[in-house]
Amino acid sequence: MTNGSRLHIELRDKQSPWARRLRDLLALMVSDLGGCENCSEAEKSLVRRASMLTLQLELIEQKWAQSGGEASDKSLITYQRVANSLRRILESIGLKRRSRDITPSLTDYLRQRQEEHGAEEE
Repeated sequence: MTNGSRLHIELRDKQSPWARRLRDLLALMVSDLGGCENCSEAEKSLVRRASMLTLQLELIEQKWAQSGGEASDKSLITYQRVANSLRRILESIGLKRRSRDITPSLTDYLRQRQEEHGAEEE
């Protein structure tokens, strides 16, 4: 996650639906925090845990859907505990989406204008 491409965990099958969903959740949550460059290491750690807990809840829900919506008492208790843990983590990092400043620097803006102007003359 240091450069936005690693999870800091080694997945056996990086192309499995499970691994892809985990990467998607991680990217979405980091984006909500304004991008990797705007996250502290503590926030990155919490985002990894929140992503994994979200995935586990989705897998439990999928099992319930495949069994016609039936859930055992044990699975309901597990689901409730995981959901509560996830809520506490999400409250720690904030539940609101943070905007990221995408305004180009003056140097970048002038370079872009110069490139556009040069392309028009050709």
